[in-house]
Amino acid sequence: MRQSYVVPAEAQGVRIDKFLSEACDGLSRSYLQKLLKSELVEVDKRTVKNSYKLSAGEKIEFEVPEAAEPEIKAEDIPLDIIYEDSDIILVNKPKGMVVHPAAGHYSQTLVNGLMYHCRDGLSGINGVLRPGIVHRIDMDTTGVLIVCKNDFAHNAIAEQLKVHSITRKYFAIVHGVIQEDEGTVDAPIGRHPVDRKKMSINRKNGKEAVTHYRVLERFRQFTYVECQLETGRTHQIRVHMASIGHPLLGDSVYGPSKIPFKLQGQTLHAGVLGIVHPRTGNYMEFSAPLPEYFSELLDKLRKIG
Repeated sequence: MRQSYVVPAEAQGVRIDKFLSEACDGLSRSYLQKLLKSELVEVDKRTVKNSYKLSAGEKIEFEVPEAAEPEIKAEDIPLDIIYEDSDIILVNKPKGMVVHPAAGHYSQTLVNGLMYHCRDGLSGINGVLRPGIVHRIDMDTTGVLIVCKNDFAHNAIAEQLKVHSITRKYFAIVHGVIQEDEGTVDAPIGRHPVDRKKMSINRKNGKEAVTHYRVLERFRQFTYVECQLETGRTHQIRVHMASIGHPLLGDSVYGPSKIPFKLQGQTLHAGVLGIVHPRTGNYMEFSAPLPEYFSELLDKLRKIG
């Protein structure tokens, strides 16, 4: 697969291996360095070294060999199942679990566990790497996730996601004390212009994104909030709350790099998910309790003040 990039002004002077590792989703810096060392990467039609520093306007081109799709195996992984019928299954995803296989995570994912639990009973619309997966949450986000057992259910839930009719309420702890009791962030989200592994407010090329937040409790340096999504963009709550000066506690990507309380990633929990059942047409709402680490952290913050 041919890759081509024009170096933006903000990448002036950046090493080519660093630039490409941030610009290329799914390709590691070490892999890209091997391509450079093998003289398979060209800048304005000439080969360069790993340490080459880019100039704005230069054109980078290289070929990525087509990778064989790995075989994903069913694994007997304990699942916290909230609800299940012949069409859908609702799972309370734990912290640290990846939703579906991807580079570096081909086992111990939610999909591996679902394949064991459901056997062949998962929708195939998203291919062999993401059977049944109609939406996802980040590895370090906990809470309710819906998975579809057949294509009929998958199409119905995907349509509800498309028209933003699904109820999705998240609970988070953010840095700083939010003064207003509630508010809305309406700002489009797209890929970060330099760091391609991050998302950002992107008014030129981003997609519509709306998050409503409500203060649940205030502490000396933090605020406990409920966030309700209208849209479901990648990292939406993390990006939106950071954009108003209140990044999520534990989020080193969009917030402070120094993380207190020995946390593993952002304090974000998908607490409520409401859908119209694809077959019955009845509205159903599912919830997952706060994980233990989250409740203990709230108790600790209450004691601190």
